[in-house]
Amino acid sequence: MKVSDADGHLERTFMSPASQKAINLVQSWMDDAGLRTWVDQMGNVHGRADGMNSHAEALLIGSHLDTVIDAGIFDGPLGIVCAVSALKVLKIRGKLGNLKRPVEVIAFSDEEGVRFQSTFLGSAAISGTRPASALLISDKSGVTVQDVLKENSFDATEESYLQLKYDPQSVWGYIEVHIEQGPVLESVGLPLGVVKGIAGQTRLKVTVRGSQGHAGTVPMSMRQDPMTAAAELIVLLETMCKNPADFISYDKHCNGFAAESLAGSLVCTVGEISSWPGASNVIPGQVTFTVDLRTMDDMAREAIIFEISNRMYQTCERRSVSCIIERKHDAEAVKCDPGLSSELKSAANSALKRVAGEIQDKVPVLMSGAGHDAMAMSHLTKVGMLFVRCRGGISHSPAEHVLDDDVWIAGLAILAFLETNL
Repeated sequence: MKVSDADGHLERTFMSPASQKAINLVQSWMDDAGLRTWVDQMGNVHGRADGMNSHAEALLIGSHLDTVIDAGIFDGPLGIVCAVSALKVLKIRGKLGNLKRPVEVIAFSDEEGVRFQSTFLGSAAISGTRPASALLISDKSGVTVQDVLKENSFDATEESYLQLKYDPQSVWGYIEVHIEQGPVLESVGLPLGVVKGIAGQTRLKVTVRGSQGHAGTVPMSMRQDPMTAAAELIVLLETMCKNPADFISYDKHCNGFAAESLAGSLVCTVGEISSWPGASNVIPGQVTFTVDLRTMDDMAREAIIFEISNRMYQTCERRSVSCIIERKHDAEAVKCDPGLSSELKSAANSALKRVAGEIQDKVPVLMSGAGHDAMAMSHLTKVGMLFVRCRGGISHSPAEHVLDDDVWIAGLAILAFLETNL
């Protein structure tokens, strides 16, 4: 049964009623696995096994509870289920107390950033990458993060927020299991892959303002229409992101990055658009849309944003409309720790051997175009990630699907990883 705020689709956003149900459900799973559990002041759910030395540096394993709108069931929760299940196996075998370091599973309350247009609210609080002013971020209705936390009986004070940050000296590393959200693993016929890095990303909010008027009485030649201007800007964005080399001058290297760094990894998406007043017989006075831009090279990302912004301003000036471009979110590209990646690869091979009955050494190494909580956690400690194959590479959709056998193998891989810490 889906834990959702909607009847016809899966939707679970930060501190929604369904989110509260999910928090309680996951905490009960952690309790059942023999973990010491609590929910922190940002709604993150924690389950910890202290092992043989509760004061040693801890291994953190995490993923997120929240979803996009009209989501699939695996994005986020898969990583939580794999971690809790592996620890439950150790409990059943009587080995939970034999861990040489503490292991803590964290189900982060918000990664997608749907409600407040600000990703990693949960993991950023723990890693200390976002200031207490994050509590004042508001949604479209003007409700702040602080408001919604207080509605759900959390303190939501600056002091309680800052206390969430973990001491880097107390953490050994962070690992995360996640669906690939891409087609590579399926194309090579393998269930697991190790992630070597995560693309940097920027979210922009573009507001175009023109002259509101009657749809039937303002001549076409006299209009200052923000809707048609926005349409041109969106097509411009698509053209530039498909062919960045046509818009940025390269001399082998441009400001320190190689041309190739943009060619294969740059992706740009307009995922949301709205107009005011939004009537069929009115030329809108304002149009707002979002831009999600990602690439593996941070310097290249800055260069393309600079070029896109300049060309957007030029287009708006030519069309006699105003244009405001706001940066709503930035995350630098992340390189996964080679040591953790090697251990995860060995664990994945071990899991494949258990299932296939033969020695495997075929676990591919991939880059991630999608953002993950590991990005925020990389500011706290070294990180590693394991990808799980998903059908057609489809994600952020009810068509998202992972084979039961692949879920099983992912859980076995985390178990094998934990067994090296016994």
